[in-house]
Amino acid sequence: MQIGIVTREWPPDVYGGAGVHVEHLVAALRSLPAGPEIDVHCFGAERSDATAHAVPAGLTAANGALQALGTDVEIAAALGGADLVHSHTWYANGAGMLAALVHGVPHVVTAHSLEPRRPWKAEQLGGGYRLSSWVERTSYLSADAVIAVSAGMRDDVLSVYPELDPARVHVVHNGVDAEAYRPVPAPDVVRSLGVDPDRPYALFVGRITRQKGLVHLLAAADQLPPEAGLVLCAGAADTPAERQQVAEAVAALQARRSGVVWIEAMLPRDQLVPLITGATAFVCPSVYEPLGIVNLEAAACGTAVVASAVGGIPEVVDDGRTGLLVPYDPADTAAFEAGLAARMAELLADPQRAAAMGATGRERVLSEFGWPAIAQQTVAVYRSLLG
Repeated sequence: MQIGIVTREWPPDVYGGAGVHVEHLVAALRSLPAGPEIDVHCFGAERSDATAHAVPAGLTAANGALQALGTDVEIAAALGGADLVHSHTWYANGAGMLAALVHGVPHVVTAHSLEPRRPWKAEQLGGGYRLSSWVERTSYLSADAVIAVSAGMRDDVLSVYPELDPARVHVVHNGVDAEAYRPVPAPDVVRSLGVDPDRPYALFVGRITRQKGLVHLLAAADQLPPEAGLVLCAGAADTPAERQQVAEAVAALQARRSGVVWIEAMLPRDQLVPLITGATAFVCPSVYEPLGIVNLEAAACGTAVVASAVGGIPEVVDDGRTGLLVPYDPADTAAFEAGLAARMAELLADPQRAAAMGATGRERVLSEFGWPAIAQQTVAVYRSLLG
């Protein structure tokens, strides 16, 4: 069985959850005894472990969505030997859809997010968003199978695209590498990042984008007890305006209280894991999240999670056992911010309770979210289409 995996992101150019997912899924698929042959096609510069495709020369000055579609055409042409094509995110869905049409092979789409659930992208991308939405819709409706990364995401897919046959939409959860993400107490590493390891702190890790709810977290921070620390590991802003908004809010917060640290970078794992391990609580204030790999990574590090109860997050954060959930109502963001502050304060004031939740979270990760099992479930979807 020859499988063509298509992805925009591939190491070292991984900046989001979808890229993390593809990296670990491919490794797990390649490790399966008698597993399929995997051929990875990605965007960008040449790689040793994947076939990379640059933007076609005639499109280097074009709209970003057109660049992606042009790259997809080249990838589709290169997929002639595949028995099945599996694409990840709208950037790559076009390649999978075209390859299925041209080569007559099944196409599997993994749903990591949905363009209609991110309407703010229209403000940022204009016509590019209209094109990305068309690519996503067309590829989902024509796909032989759609893999949703959570049951909540499956519901979302069928809500947004009701024409889809529910029998074609499968749930295969995201996973986490529990060896790469494990408890690593290293206070010296934490201190080198400008964070006081002896002060209980809540930690946010993510991109600066409206989806991640960072502005709500910054508003909630004003309601935390003065002794509470807050660390933001946040970079890769969607737009300069969003970065500026966060910078101004952080500066104002730092002027009012101590213990607020902004690390404007996506840290390497040898620094990130000790930072997560040292946190009393990990906080995920997302307003939209199909699953949230960061929550699995935090749990794998033995850290309790405070998160919004949206999308697939309740499937990852077991409320009251591995963390605390906060209801999110877009019509009442003040209540959401107050809830975030209250739940964070609970755990920051009771590190022993937080540690117990973190230990339970790691146990759950080991039993339910391992990549070998996820790879086997993915292969089962492949085999159902290939006979």
